[in-house]
Amino acid sequence: MSSTYLNYPSSTLVSPGQPDIVRRTIDSESVRNMHSMTAMSSSSSSPKFTLYTYFRSSCSARLRIALNLKGIPYVSRTVNLLKDEHLTAEHSAINPSNTVPALVVEFPASKKARGFTITQSLAALEYLEEIDASHPLPPPVSDPEARATVRTLADIIACDVQPVTNLKVLKWVGKPGVHIDREKWARTFIMDGFRAYEAIAASTAGKFSVGDQITLADVCLIPAAWGAERVGVKLSAFPTIERVVKRLEKEDAVKNAHWRAQEDTPVGLR
Repeated sequence: MSSTYLNYPSSTLVSPGQPDIVRRTIDSESVRNMHSMTAMSSSSSSPKFTLYTYFRSSCSARLRIALNLKGIPYVSRTVNLLKDEHLTAEHSAINPSNTVPALVVEFPASKKARGFTITQSLAALEYLEEIDASHPLPPPVSDPEARATVRTLADIIACDVQPVTNLKVLKWVGKPGVHIDREKWARTFIMDGFRAYEAIAASTAGKFSVGDQITLADVCLIPAAWGAERVGVKLSAFPTIERVVKRLEKEDAVKNAHWRAQEDTPVGLR
């Protein structure tokens, strides 16, 4: 595993009332927690973030994009899935699911705050939203319909597409005795998900999937589109997705998170 430091501007902490991106309402305990976090952050330096990542991992790419959008500095530690580094005891201690990403959060200047690790990308995106108000990923709370649409599109990718097309599943369907064409399997499920995404986004998209601001939906979509192209899915079959992806790829936060731009990307693939 290797590491590098991505030098982006410091983050800005949110007010206690900043809404999250997954729960529809914020209960009193959440508000108390946000008050606690704000008070803690005001008395110590910003958290230190370490992202355990793999260049091809779409879930890791979601976090790379979000961290870049919010200008949050982080240390990248690469985990080679093809060499089974995710299955080592060292990585299992960090992420019991033996997957990537894992976002490690530390508070080096605080004697009271304990560091912790988030091992699911959507949970990590929610956490980042709660502590950093810059470039909010959900639409404003005053537009619950748009927020629900963003969640729906993100879930199509994160719940319907990615779990059945990730490397763990593709290794299983391609092993001796199963005899399933891995690329055909992946194309089938990706295209099913993209058809659903397209049907919704066709009526909600502006520059991006929902309106003219990058949202959680886009953060989930663009890595999925990269994976789709890899297995032969033609984005031209999904004109709204294709247009949004082309627009997203013009953004620096997305360019810097692209799988071709990572330190662990093999030279021949850059």
